[in-house]
Formats: sequence, C-alpha cells, structure tokens
Amino acid sequence: MKSQFVPGFDEARRMILEAVAPLEGERVELLESLGRVLAEDVVSPWNLPSFSNSAMDGYAVRAEDCGNGRALPIIDYVAAGGRAAKALAPETAIKIMTGAPVPDGCDSVVPFERAEERDGAVRVAGDVVRGQHIRREGEDVRGGETVLRTGRLVRPFEINMLACCGQEHVAVVRRPTVAIVSTGDELVALGEIPGPGQIVNSNGSSLAAAIRGVGARAVPLGIARDNLASHREKLAEGLKADVLITSAGVSVGDYDLVREVLEELGVEFVFWRVKVKPGKAMAFGRRQGKVVFALPGNPVSSMLTFEEFVAPALLKMMGHRECVKPLFPAELQGEVRKKAGVTQLLRVRLEHANGKCQAWSAGKQETGLVKTLMEADAIAVLAAESEVIERGEEVLVHLLG
Repeated sequence: MKSQFVPGFDEARRMILEAVAPLEGERVELLESLGRVLAEDVVSPWNLPSFSNSAMDGYAVRAEDCGNGRALPIIDYVAAGGRAAKALAPETAIKIMTGAPVPDGCDSVVPFERAEERDGAVRVAGDVVRGQHIRREGEDVRGGETVLRTGRLVRPFEINMLACCGQEHVAVVRRPTVAIVSTGDELVALGEIPGPGQIVNSNGSSLAAAIRGVGARAVPLGIARDNLASHREKLAEGLKADVLITSAGVSVGDYDLVREVLEELGVEFVFWRVKVKPGKAMAFGRRQGKVVFALPGNPVSSMLTFEEFVAPALLKMMGHRECVKPLFPAELQGEVRKKAGVTQLLRVRLEHANGKCQAWSAGKQETGLVKTLMEADAIAVLAAESEVIERGEEVLVHLLG
C-alpha cells in the first residue's frame, strides 16, 4: 500500500537532510577547489612568512641610530627577491624594497616618506620604533601548524593560504551528480518550435542552472514520454547518478507514471506530498544510497521546491555546514489570506524604508507565472498555523538567488 504520510514544511526538510550525508573526498587542482568544502586538514609545511622581510619601501636601519639628525651612509641596496650583500653595520642604512629580506643587524625599516636621502646618506625624521615595518618570519603561520580544517569552505582567501602552503592539489568533498528527467508528451526540447498544445521543456534548463548554481553537477537526460517504456528508460538511467530529480508526473492524472515506475525500480518513498504551497505535489525517496526528488511540473512550484528542499540536500552532500538560507524579519505590505495547516511561500520584493525591511508582493502568485518569480527578491515563509497575515505584520523571509 502506498504511504499516505504528508509532512509539514519543516518536517519534510528535516527528513531530507537526515537522509543525506557528505560524499567522499577527491583531489582537484587548486583553483578548482574554489567554492568547495575541504575534505582534509591542511598543514603548513613551512613558516609564513618564510623569512623576515620589509613591509615598506624604505631604509633598513637600527632604531637606536635614528632620531638625532645623524646622516646614515647607505651601504647597500636590496630588492624583492634579492638579498643584502653585507650585514647592516652600526650607524649605516641599506635601501630596501617591499618584500625584500631584511639584512642581518637591521631591527627596523623607515619608509621613504619619513626620510631624506642626499649625497649617498639618509636622515630620518623623528623617532623610530624598534621592529617597525618588518614582517617577522613565522609571525602569520608556523611550520607544522594546521591552517585549514576539514569542512572549511574554500573562498579566494583560503586559495591564497593554500597557495602560500604550496598546495597545488586540494582534497575537497566530491560534488554530486544530479540527473534531471522532465516528463510529458506536451514537452519539446529547447531549440524546437512548440506546436499546438506543446511547451518548451524550460524546467530542464532551469533545474540544471539551479544545480550548477549550488555547485553540483547537472546531468540533463531529456524528456520521458507518457508511456511506461520511456519512463523506465529515462528513470533507470537517472538512478545511476547520486541524485535524480524528476519534473512533473507526480499528480494523480492518468499519465502521471513517475511514482509507479520509480517504485518498480526499487525506490522507497519517504513521503509523497508536502504541506506547502506552492509545491504540494513533491515527493522524496531513496534507493541504495541514492536520493530521488519528484518535483511538480509548474515552473514556479518546481523552482521553489528545489530552493527549499533540494538545494539544502545538495549542499549537505557537498560538505557544507550551513545548508539552509537564514531567515530574517520583514514587514509585510499588504494583507495575505491563506489556508491553515499549510506553509505558504510568497514571492516578495524587498525595500528598506523608515529603518525597516519591507516585503511587497512581487505580483500574482499563480504557479505558472515565471515573471513574478523572476522579479522577486526573496521568499516570505508564511507559517502553517496562520490564516490571515495583516498589512504591517512581521514575516520571515529569505533571499533568492
């Protein structure tokens, strides 16, 4: 007998996230790790900086020799990548460029703008603080120190540290492959001109874009036609991926074959339907470590169920610790009436006025109106227990995109 269990919004997402886990690690080239999650700790093989060097263009000096108007003979010049030919003798100076190793005997660097050079000597204006403008060896990182830990998201800043540590290849959590199967005889592939009663398979493209947007690998498999053979072929191929997403074919129509074929292929559904609008006709199942999301066919419902349920699961599979977008309060501008017991996802535009964030309806909320979704800044998540949300009442929203 098919399960009749219909979870609420939060319960459905909790069940999905409990059913998935981070994938195994893989090694990728340094720049390919951007936006990925580290799968192992990174230990610095050396000190950073690896040698004491000047933080400014200026003069390497001893602090005690400065501040009395004395002219210090310039005995050498050292550029970045070079090294002083001699140690700094008392009451002398060495001209030095940013990043150059400080010479032996030097305890301070005086910037050019704080000194006057004339006739091969330099005079320093004012007192000099011992150690100023010198980046000491190991002051940032010590050799053997763990600089990045497993689970860290790699941003450009982490790329810098990884490069400093000589990490040409980096261990990151593998990205899931996500197969997409659209269903229906009314669909035509992108590039074809739809005839009477036909529509372009736009969900296939938008879901692929959304999958790439969160960092996973999209595998579009095209259209399953409204017969068992076509569904069996496409869905069996889709189950070879880590995740299978179907679009449409999850209602109660005569040609909604998705559930029948997936169960035939061994998929066990955790739930079928969710108490959410739009997106009620969504299902979640599992088979041998693979997960399946059966999404509604209406474009808005498809995209919003991806946003609220699929994207968090993919992020967790990629090792992210923060998988659900944070909610923040906004003042609703306009009354909304909804069905009690169902969480409603309202497409809204955000404005800031009088020190508050205001949420305005982005337009008509029908699930076939892509333009309204495109013009929305955020989604207002209206609590299931509410029936009437009045103008000026606070609601919780999260950003789109």
